[in-house]
Amino acid sequence: MPPSRMSDGILIDRFLEMMAAERGASRNTLAAYRRDLEQAAEWVGGPLGDADARALRKLMAEYQSLAASSAARKLSALRQFFAFLLDEGDRADNPALDIARPATRRPLPRILTHADVERLFEQAGEEATGEAPPASAIRMLLLLELLYGSGLRASELVSLPRRAVAGEREYLIIRGKGDRERLAPLSERARAAFDRWLSLLADGSPWLFPSGKAHISRVRLFQMLRELAARAGIDPTAISPHVLRHAFATHLLEGGADLRALQLMLGHADIATTEIYTHVDSRRLVELVNRRHPLAHMGDPDPEVDVATPSA
Repeated sequence: MPPSRMSDGILIDRFLEMMAAERGASRNTLAAYRRDLEQAAEWVGGPLGDADARALRKLMAEYQSLAASSAARKLSALRQFFAFLLDEGDRADNPALDIARPATRRPLPRILTHADVERLFEQAGEEATGEAPPASAIRMLLLLELLYGSGLRASELVSLPRRAVAGEREYLIIRGKGDRERLAPLSERARAAFDRWLSLLADGSPWLFPSGKAHISRVRLFQMLRELAARAGIDPTAISPHVLRHAFATHLLEGGADLRALQLMLGHADIATTEIYTHVDSRRLVELVNRRHPLAHMGDPDPEVDVATPSA
């Protein structure tokens, strides 16, 4: 493939900026990924952004003496780094996808409770009501509706074109990872927020969420969301655009959504990626059994548990 136009340092900086803005990665995670990628750049012996699968396999062989969790983190950093380059158009492939992952237990995604989501929407709704609410409050309400109500990635959301919704359409046409198109649901609440926001948009910009000569950045979206969480009395460090996307998927699955439909809505190329949410739901079911199943209370001196109507 053609050599990268930017140095590894610049590419790594851009990748970490995305991880902080879109994924809400902690400082420790960002520092670990920076070390992993800078070390990989040294060991590959050439520009990391141009490395092929053969070079990465050789690199992973160097990690065999490490703990499986450390090697898995390093591979995860490489996969996400090259996926980012692919999304940004700096590469045409992700050479790290063909590398076997060390056997470790995949962590469950962070999610928000229904109560947390309700508090976010209550705060955003209050700020967007009144005789003349600020345009920024109406924009924030629409951003929140699309993050949680449509499951959009941060990069997909901020770059939505002005014409994303037309006529009476009940869905968005999203161009996501790998330049693949998919349909994302558009709720009546989101359409109402769209109508309010479109009436405030100045003519001329091709973006739905303009900022200067382009659109708002992922970093700004991340900041706005955490500021809203703080005003709603929620720990800002627990909130990110990616966490809301996880909440969208998890809460849909809890409500009985079909896994295949969820895959299509999230834009996952492989349903194995979507299956992580079955583990989230399974955890809830295990907790339910442990609390409510008759066997959980067998032998109790005087159990006062209504097992006929288990709570969800």
